[in-house]
Amino acid sequence: MRILVVGAGATGGYFGARLAQAGQDVTFLLREKRALAVQRDGLTVHSPHGDFHFQPSVLQASQLTGPYDLILLTVKSFGLEAAIKDIAPVVGEDTMILPVLNGMKHIETLSQRFGEHALLGGLCKINATLDADGHIHQMTPMHQIYYGELSGEKTARIQRVDQAFKEAGFEAFLSETIMTDLWEKWLLLCSFGAITCTMHGNIGQVASAPGGTEFATGIVNEALTTMKAFGYAERAAAVAKVKEAVTDKHSEQTSSMYRDMTQGNPVEADQIVGDLVERAIRVGINVPLLQAAYTHLCVYQNNRQNA
Repeated sequence: MRILVVGAGATGGYFGARLAQAGQDVTFLLREKRALAVQRDGLTVHSPHGDFHFQPSVLQASQLTGPYDLILLTVKSFGLEAAIKDIAPVVGEDTMILPVLNGMKHIETLSQRFGEHALLGGLCKINATLDADGHIHQMTPMHQIYYGELSGEKTARIQRVDQAFKEAGFEAFLSETIMTDLWEKWLLLCSFGAITCTMHGNIGQVASAPGGTEFATGIVNEALTTMKAFGYAERAAAVAKVKEAVTDKHSEQTSSMYRDMTQGNPVEADQIVGDLVERAIRVGINVPLLQAAYTHLCVYQNNRQNA
């Protein structure tokens, strides 16, 4: 397949690099600054599974020619609008778009722009970061990507994706319940993000503080109630796992949103927490803890932009 990877941050850079390393036809679509850096220095991956360096195929938006068979979208949610504009000219009739963005808002946005047929569901689980030199550091061995048709069908096209991904040196899972998987990842991300960002501490610190366990459980319950109102068919084991994770007094886990906030970077407040608050308001569900978390994140964003 002809694969376009949009973004070469920690996520796109890692999975795109693994696909290219496995011999897939991979091109990275990058903004000018990152494109020039990668063209000059190549991509370097530091991983528990083995370090490697290679010179990828890199293009900027004005240089694209299409169509592509598969577009792997790995931008932050607040970069989605620009990414849609960039890829639109190379989305053909049979192009598959596989986003691995946080939340669920992007599903509706991409479907409206390109049609639901073009869209696959996807999510990834990896703990990775970029250093000051633009090198990708995979900090734990986990490197999983899940994908599937929104309908759950095992189509010929999704099996082509499955074959390519399963040969790429990371853990690849073809899911027949990708929409449920997406809801559950959002539940985890929203809960971790709202808890750690609002309380300015890791999960264990919050859980160990007076009222911390009740606060964390309340966040999960508000998010869960809202998600069920919009179609999430609750899987009890998955929800129990989230509640156990957010109330672990020995956990040093935070969230990527909290790490971004402590480093003064933009955060996905609207996509991870705000979208849930908006949905709750739309159907009359009371979510005071999530609303407080979202307000807190918006104050941070506003202060950052006005600094």
